Amino acid sequence: MTIGRRGFLSGTVAGGALAPLLAGQGAAHAAAGTTAAAARPPSDSGPGPVFRWLGTSGWRVDLPERTLLVDPYLTRFATGIFQEGRGFDPATPLTVDSAAVDEHTADIGEDGLILVSHTHWDHFSDVPHIATATGARVLGTLTAYHVAQAMGVPAAQLSPVRGGEVLDFGGDVVEVVRSLHSRNSRHSVLFPGIRVGVPDTPATIADLPEGDTLAFHLTPASGPSAFFMGASDFDERAVTGLSPDVAMVALPSTSSTHDYVPRLIEALDRPGTVVPVHWDHFERELTNPPVDGTGTGMSVADFTAVVRRVSPGSRVVVPEYLTPYTFA
Repeated sequence: MTIGRRGFLSGTVAGGALAPLLAGQGAAHAAAGTTAAAARPPSDSGPGPVFRWLGTSGWRVDLPERTLLVDPYLTRFATGIFQEGRGFDPATPLTVDSAAVDEHTADIGEDGLILVSHTHWDHFSDVPHIATATGARVLGTLTAYHVAQAMGVPAAQLSPVRGGEVLDFGGDVVEVVRSLHSRNSRHSVLFPGIRVGVPDTPATIADLPEGDTLAFHLTPASGPSAFFMGASDFDERAVTGLSPDVAMVALPSTSSTHDYVPRLIEALDRPGTVVPVHWDHFERELTNPPVDGTGTGMSVADFTAVVRRVSPGSRVVVPEYLTPYTFA
């Protein structure tokens, strides 16, 4: 028997085939107790930000002044994590589907910002292509700084950060938040490690280590503030006091982190809107409805129930791919 993604990360075998979570989205929202955010074209959205989920923990945020990308991963190649009978292959070659990536990122320009939570392939592997194609600036850890150079990004486009920075981009403020990566059932991390110098050009997914983990808090010049995370753990002291209007929360694959969801929601001061991320099958095309990839991990319905218990005033919005959302 082979181990799927959630089973691999949790150290247990994921049971059952993956099934569409959001088929018949209205019914799924009703079952999960979720609500849909306002979704409308950018031209009709007013001055505030427009959010589009890119799958996994990725986002495109269009502001009047610039576009931000968070963990943009659009190539979505197969590693065996989700495939029964194959098994996970750390030697999977890194590939970039330039047509798919460019379709959703080529227009961000030199004023664009790319925020990288950590350097695992499903968060980082498309970033060097986007950066070199657009001239956008990349914010990430020292590992991201070094690995991006190894993959062809000029050092002048890279801004290494470590957490605690509060950076002003023409009135759009990005606070870099120290964070943590999720843990498997052995309380360990997939592909741990950092890069303290420019390595050889990465060729496989195992060549992209976690490299420390960050989260980001965006306070735009107009519109709601938003908290972005790329992995399901956090530094409670680092996020306390952020109080975002919207929180993009990664679903946990195991219970290794104590009371993860309640502690996070409370530390963030019970955001008005909570959006679950990193729950989808991220080796399938970006086609709606997204397919559930949680396996034996926490489902979106279970996550919604916990959020409702801890913060009854919060609404949970289950996103669909590439759909424009505005959050009042």
